[in-house]
Amino acid sequence: MSKSIQAVRGMNDILPTETPRWQYVEGVFRRLMAAYGYGEIRLPIVEKTELFKRSIGEVTDIVEKEMYTFEDRNGDSLTLRPEGTAGCVRAGIQHGLLYNQVQRLWYAGPMFRHERPQKGRYRQFHQFGVEVFGLPGPDIDAELILMTARLWRELDMGEEVHLEINSLGSGEARRAYREKLVAWLEAREDELDEDSRRRLHTNPLRILDSKNPAMQDLIEAAPKLVAHLDADSRDHFETLCTMLDEAGVAYRVNPRLVRGLDYYSRTVFEWVTDRLGAQGTVCAGGRYDGLVEQLGGRPTPAVGFALGLERLVALLEEAELPDATTPHAYLVLAGETAERGGRLLAERLRDALPHLRLLVHSGGGSFKSQLKKADRSGARLALILGEDEMLSGNIAIKDLRGSGEQQHVKQDELAESLARVLATIDN
Repeated sequence: MSKSIQAVRGMNDILPTETPRWQYVEGVFRRLMAAYGYGEIRLPIVEKTELFKRSIGEVTDIVEKEMYTFEDRNGDSLTLRPEGTAGCVRAGIQHGLLYNQVQRLWYAGPMFRHERPQKGRYRQFHQFGVEVFGLPGPDIDAELILMTARLWRELDMGEEVHLEINSLGSGEARRAYREKLVAWLEAREDELDEDSRRRLHTNPLRILDSKNPAMQDLIEAAPKLVAHLDADSRDHFETLCTMLDEAGVAYRVNPRLVRGLDYYSRTVFEWVTDRLGAQGTVCAGGRYDGLVEQLGGRPTPAVGFALGLERLVALLEEAELPDATTPHAYLVLAGETAERGGRLLAERLRDALPHLRLLVHSGGGSFKSQLKKADRSGARLALILGEDEMLSGNIAIKDLRGSGEQQHVKQDELAESLARVLATIDN
C-alpha cells in the first residue's frame, strides 16, 4: 500500500464540523460591511513579488524570511500574497479607482507566510480586510475602530478583546525619531538581543515591539515616539481619541505599538486578547497615507485593518452559535415507489420553502435503520413516505426532538405544515 499524502504543514483542512462557526463569523462580517456601505473587492492570491518588496519593505521579516516566492515558466518572480493591503492598492491604481475618489472596500480570503506553525499562527491563514481611500481625517479612523467594536458586540466578544492605539506621526517625524532611537540603542548595543541587533539598522522600531522579557526595561526607557510627533499628527491623534471617548469606546494608548509593516503612518491600532497566548492580536490596522504613491499612484490618503479568522473562530469555540446547518427535516423513503416519488416531493418542498434544510435519505436500508439515521442527523422532524403514503397521497410527520408524536397530512399541504413548524424553530 502506498503512503498516504498529508496536507502541507501549517495549511489546514477546515472540516464540516468546523465550517458552521466560520460561516457564522463570515455572515456577521458581510452584514456589517453592507450596513456601513462598504463594497467587496476580490483580489488574486498570486501577485508579482516586487509589489510586496516595495510596499512591505525589503528588510522586514515577511519579505526576508516568510514569503512563498517562486519563478513561473516565464521567469517572472511571483509570490503568494502574505497580506491584502498591497494587492488592494495595486488593484485600485490599475483600475483607476483611487485618484480624487473615495473608496470604501473590503475583501476576504487566504494569505500565506512561511512561519513556524503554532496555535493562532499558520502558513495558510484567512483574513478579512477593510481599506478606505481618499479620506485624510481622523473621522474615518474612528469609523473603522467603531466598526470593529460593533463586530465584537455582534459576535458577543466584547469582553474578550481590548483596544490599543498609537500614532506613528508623519513620514518625516518618524524618520527623525528613528535617527534618535538608533543613536540611543547603539549606545546600549551590548544590552540588545540577537534579533534586536539584526533590526537595529534595518527596522529599529520593531525592537520596541520585542516580547523578550530581558529587553523590557531597556524598551521602557527608550525615547517615546509620541514625544516626537509633528503638530498635525498630534492634532489628528488627539481628535481621534476625543471621538472614541465620545462614542464610549475604551482604549489604551500604547507607545510601543508600532506595527510590523513599513507603510504605516499616523494612526495604528490593535484589538488584542489574553485568551490565545502569544498570538494575542485579533485585529490590527492603521493609516498608510504614502503607500499609494509609493506603488506608482497619485498621493492618496488611506487607512485600513485586517482581522484573522482563525483567531476569531478560536475565541468562539465555546460560544453557543445559531444552528444553520443541522437539517430541519429528514425524508425517510420506504420502498421503491417512495424512493422515486420522494425525490420529486423534496424538490417541490425546496421550491416552496427556500430556507428549509431537508436531508433526503439515500442508499436504501430498512425503515428502522432510516429512522435511526434521521435521529442521528439532528433533524427536528422525520418525514416518512412509504408505499401506503404514496397510494393515499399522505405523508407522516414524526417529531424527533419533542413529544415523538406522529401525524399524517396531505402531501399537497406538507409545505404549509412545515412552514408553521419552521416558524417555531427559527424564532
